[in-house]
Amino acid sequence: MPLPKMPTKPAALLSPKDYPKADKGKLNQIASAEAKSTQTSKASMTSKALPKVSAAKQKTESITAKTSSKSAATSIAKTKMTEVIATHKSKDNPAKSPVSKAADKKGITKLFVLDTNVLMHDPTSLFRFEEHDVYLPMITLEELDDHKKGMSEVARNARQISRSLDALVGGIESEDIEQGIALSKLGNKDAKGRLFFQTKLQGGALPQGLPQGKADNQILGVVRALEDQFPGRPIVLVSKDINMRIKARAMGLPAEDYFNDHVLEDSDLLYSGIVQLPNDFWSKHGKGIETWQENKNGLSTTFYRITGPLIPSLLVNQFVYLEPNNGEASFYGQVRQINGKTAVLQTLRDYGHSKHSVWGVTSRNREQNFALNLLMDPECDFVTLLGQAGTGKTLLALAAGLAQVLETKTYNEIIVTRVTVPVGEDIGFLPGTEEEKMSPWMGAFDDNLEVLNKSDSDAGDWGRAATQDLIRSKIKIKSLNFMRGRTFVNKFLIIDEAQNLTPKQVKTLVTRAGPGTKIICLGNIAQIDTPYLTEGSSGLTYVVDRFKGWAHSGHVTLARGERSRLADHASEIL
Repeated sequence: MPLPKMPTKPAALLSPKDYPKADKGKLNQIASAEAKSTQTSKASMTSKALPKVSAAKQKTESITAKTSSKSAATSIAKTKMTEVIATHKSKDNPAKSPVSKAADKKGITKLFVLDTNVLMHDPTSLFRFEEHDVYLPMITLEELDDHKKGMSEVARNARQISRSLDALVGGIESEDIEQGIALSKLGNKDAKGRLFFQTKLQGGALPQGLPQGKADNQILGVVRALEDQFPGRPIVLVSKDINMRIKARAMGLPAEDYFNDHVLEDSDLLYSGIVQLPNDFWSKHGKGIETWQENKNGLSTTFYRITGPLIPSLLVNQFVYLEPNNGEASFYGQVRQINGKTAVLQTLRDYGHSKHSVWGVTSRNREQNFALNLLMDPECDFVTLLGQAGTGKTLLALAAGLAQVLETKTYNEIIVTRVTVPVGEDIGFLPGTEEEKMSPWMGAFDDNLEVLNKSDSDAGDWGRAATQDLIRSKIKIKSLNFMRGRTFVNKFLIIDEAQNLTPKQVKTLVTRAGPGTKIICLGNIAQIDTPYLTEGSSGLTYVVDRFKGWAHSGHVTLARGERSRLADHASEIL
């Protein structure tokens, strides 16, 4: 292939027509590899930062005059894939109004008018708007005052935001409030805008028929008045109330959802913990390969040290597999170390074989085998398992817990907890102690315990009854309401239905872990019952994204249902 044409000026950029045409198949392979790398490394980006990142990428990926043809083709593919991903994410973000998009293109700072529910949803939302200004109507402060009493999460958030506002206003002269208060005053360096309060009565014209005394309508009137007061300034209403946003758009006012708390804009970009290797993996990464064996936890394990172009896109504790179609043996491994373009892969234990069964349970598919390798690894302190109904999340976690509590004595006992959010109407207060109140919520564990207890057919009825009593004595059921301040030492903690937890609640639970404790989070982000959580803002999505790549944590998304053919068919067609 000929070299690219030499530039006429120093440090000049080549135009796309000056590059030699690369082979189409190779370019597609490079583009797909870059797409995987970009999705893995940039999945936690919010859409607000996308334009800046895309510009930085294009700047760093510009090609100088002495670039070879191969690097030129790679850079072209990389730029194209970055533009495609940025366009895809911007289209998938319906919360952004046209006014915001136009202001982002022009580089103009916006004025965000906050609804009360945004402040009560996230008390730190004041400092989440980067260089833009924030405006608080007086009715918002009135509603905050109405909701500050009580022990609920909303009341705590209202009190927290009131304290933040008091600290911001402290030491400010009354005549300076109209000029705006720097949001960076309290040490939030990312907040470069200013905070404005409504200091005078503003009467924006509202459509006839809207009740003037309602709080939502008063905020809409403030937005309309601000548009009249600052005709060239982008004014955007931010509200978690869907009907509020609909009314604003019907009036021609720009309105957005508060999406800064979303970990991901698209749940399809969530880290799965598993990567399928290309068929030519060994031919491209087999040069200079090192292999050795070690005895870990009484088992002989094989390690491979490999170097190649795919390594930078991998993460520590990520599972890799290669299943050739030509009849060769399959390869299942786990990434143990990464140093630049060099990685150490460890072969897995086959829990699908009956001699490696965990409390009588064997893995039925590839993902379940990956999950059991994480659950039985004493070096892995935090495990998250995602999957639809019937994939075996609870059964695998409970079997691994019983094996390590009663057989290997690695942990003292199993602690089980979950969020008490009903699917339908609540049946009211439940009688009894803490464990008796929680027992109706733990039906899934009772069902799985029944399956695990029946696995030993030689014990007989008396033996099974004794085993069941022993198991019950080692399993404690706890409520989330009393977790504050506790420390669990040498415990196997299972958090079921974790998709119904907020990021703050997940942090409270995970920070309870003391020495020797292992935490397992189970859930399905497609079955969120908490009214104010979405797939992007769920606490389970939050911890999966934040813990990926840590040497003592692991994640697996279980894909195949193993409950029954009826359950599998129902999950597909219903």
